[in-house]
Amino acid sequence: MAKQLRLSWDEAAGIQERAVVRGLARRKVEAIRSIGIDETAFQRRHEYVTLVRDFERAKVLWVGDDRKRETLDAFWKTLTTEQLAGIEAVAIDMWDPYIGSVRANVPDADEKIVFDRFHIAKHANDAVDQVRRRENRELRARGENWLVRTKYDWLRNPDNFSLGGWRKFLRLARRSTLRTAKAWAMKEELNRLWDYVYVGAAERHFETWCRWVMDSSIEPMKKVARMMQRHWVGIRTYFKLPITNAASEGGNSGIQQIKRRACGYRNRHRFRIAIYFHQGGLDLYPGSLARTQ
Repeated sequence: MAKQLRLSWDEAAGIQERAVVRGLARRKVEAIRSIGIDETAFQRRHEYVTLVRDFERAKVLWVGDDRKRETLDAFWKTLTTEQLAGIEAVAIDMWDPYIGSVRANVPDADEKIVFDRFHIAKHANDAVDQVRRRENRELRARGENWLVRTKYDWLRNPDNFSLGGWRKFLRLARRSTLRTAKAWAMKEELNRLWDYVYVGAAERHFETWCRWVMDSSIEPMKKVARMMQRHWVGIRTYFKLPITNAASEGGNSGIQQIKRRACGYRNRHRFRIAIYFHQGGLDLYPGSLARTQ
């Protein structure tokens, strides 16, 4: 854009930043009912920014540096007492700094926190992959190649297999001697948890699943079960308030695409401006062209 308009990079960036400042200044105080809190990578070396999204209006409300408790604490200070009281549901992953911040700032937080089912699914997938990697090394040492080049088969949604691919995979998955197959079966049974409508039925399913896993010798899956037991109150809330961070994950993919297109950002400030510009749902027009909200 700078090249097309014969502007310097700094001039083009200045136009974008002034538009974001205008848009943020024009934001009205609105009721916020359901939000998602997540992080997205700024650079490598585990550098992140925290994102807060309004699910109803499908926009980024706030961007903060890092993913510490004080990072999220700063967001709540931007809201009025009425807005805080009006929050009905908060989707987050099981990250202690976020949990602590929500509990300290949102009234009746434990009744509103919903631990995101897709983060739980990611933990289960990671556990299956840990089992596969270890077992694959053991098998190859004995000259057996059962698990070679099968990583994504164990992680794929069964609905995404072709008929022939599914039949081939089932022949492998039904080998009762494979620990990976047992871990996969546990992961798939856990995914059935989200099909329940009633809390009581979901709790019975979860308790049965936990007994199965804890009686096994598959430690990565036992670790997932223990994690879910510690956070069950927030997981159970999903069956009353069925929200997820799926929209946030999709938005994060868009943010990473923006970052790749820009070949990265020189600092967090520029990154935050770009996120607000593209996903903040802001009125960015100059005063004479401002749209009616």
